[in-house]
Amino acid sequence: MPELPEVETTRRGIAPHLIGRRITAVTLRRTDLRWPIPKEITELLPGQRIDAVERRAKYLLLHTQAGSALLHLGMSGMLRVLPPDAPLGKHDHVDIVVEAKATQGERVLRFTDPRRFGCLLWQPPESTHELLADLGPEPLTDDFDGDLLWRMSRGRKAAVKLFLMDNAIVVGVGNIYASEALFAAGIDPRRAAGSVSRERYARLAAEVKRILAWAIERGGTTLRDFLNPDGAPGYFFRELNVYGREGEPCRTCSTPIRQTVLGQRSTFWCPRCQR
Repeated sequence: MPELPEVETTRRGIAPHLIGRRITAVTLRRTDLRWPIPKEITELLPGQRIDAVERRAKYLLLHTQAGSALLHLGMSGMLRVLPPDAPLGKHDHVDIVVEAKATQGERVLRFTDPRRFGCLLWQPPESTHELLADLGPEPLTDDFDGDLLWRMSRGRKAAVKLFLMDNAIVVGVGNIYASEALFAAGIDPRRAAGSVSRERYARLAAEVKRILAWAIERGGTTLRDFLNPDGAPGYFFRELNVYGREGEPCRTCSTPIRQTVLGQRSTFWCPRCQR
């Protein structure tokens, strides 16, 4: 599933082609993805200018005066900016056409989603969609730090990895990057969240910020279906220390990496480096 760095990479890729341009048409090749696509997408979006392209957690928002199109890539979704005559694929479900500009003709923002776990929804002006209403802070902002993690974790018996992946605590720290940040911070992912000290949470928060920022710079982590908007894969996957490396030697101490399941997600850690 695309995680925060992949979604942010997508936002940065599509934004220059969309911001300031007027939507001339919206084509739906099916009326639903994970949920039904609301009528506002076809009734209100055409004719509107895209004022901003924002990411909130793993959601993307195309802001206009009439409201905002809310997109989620699901498990295999992809957004690309293409010429209007680009050949259609079997899983190309949505086209949002934007006007030509001085140096470029019309362009199509195409939403491709083979498994249809993504979504295209609507957020009215001056409101917050219910999917965004209870989200925690963004991990790359000053609102997220070790003190927040320490305060929110007191009394919690859940594994610290599951705590870190809770979107009510902090958004966008998915399975891959939670595993990598916990390794970098030297924390066993199975440890109870409430048993981690303030000092160790300070290091964990710093590692979350560092790893997510580096992954964004490197273009995200390519796993199965994800490609950048220009079709090029990300390269952060070459630098993973524990995720997907069960049985391979730890890059720090050579101890074999272990795997278990927490919250129905594969979890990887080094039994020597992480306590």
